[in-house]
Amino acid sequence: MPTDAKTIVLTGVSRGLGLAMAEGLIERGHVVCGSARDKAAIAALRKRWPSPHRFRAVDVADDKAVRDWAADVREAVGAPDLLLNNAALMNEPAPLWKVPPDEFARLMDVNIRGVYHVIRHFVPAMVKRRRGVIVNFSSGWGRSTDRDVAPYCATKWAIEGLTRSLAQELPKGMAAVPLNPGVINTDMLRTAWGREATSYQTPEAWAKSAVPFLLSLSAKDNGQPLAVRSSR
Repeated sequence: MPTDAKTIVLTGVSRGLGLAMAEGLIERGHVVCGSARDKAAIAALRKRWPSPHRFRAVDVADDKAVRDWAADVREAVGAPDLLLNNAALMNEPAPLWKVPPDEFARLMDVNIRGVYHVIRHFVPAMVKRRRGVIVNFSSGWGRSTDRDVAPYCATKWAIEGLTRSLAQELPKGMAAVPLNPGVINTDMLRTAWGREATSYQTPEAWAKSAVPFLLSLSAKDNGQPLAVRSSR
């Protein structure tokens, strides 16, 4: 591994932006400790990228599962240098009053509580070192709104506030950043936009600029609502 290799914790690693980021980060010589709910996908990632990388099937909505994952990562590689809270769900587009209660609750559990669980179990070790960057993935819909996606908007607006408050609590030398990744052709975007999503760049193309951008973040960016610019 290169002498400047970073240890990176990444949620939602099995597909979309998470998988593209893992590929880009590992290609650059960094150690990725990733999680996702899909056990088969995690098994495939372990085979593709063995030690020192670590992949584990975790539902971030499960506090105990995240606690156990964080303990395993700390024991194996120590506190992360970069924590990427990427895992999230999108609701099936519908007026708010037509969204089923269990679907609404699941979005809250993954998109908000999941981020909290990861922060709760990984950040104390980062604070102890007084070093590291936390990136909580927001959205354009965390800074604007649209019809039929009210639950998703609610979660991403929450991430904006949560992250900016967290930034005020961190010691000097650390950073917490709410990040709008831009518009990318993912399963999530296709759920919201259908075929129109295919006119936007792929996660792999996005990662070519996003990964260096993420690696460049530092204490100077603390509390800043940032964005990765995507193009059609």
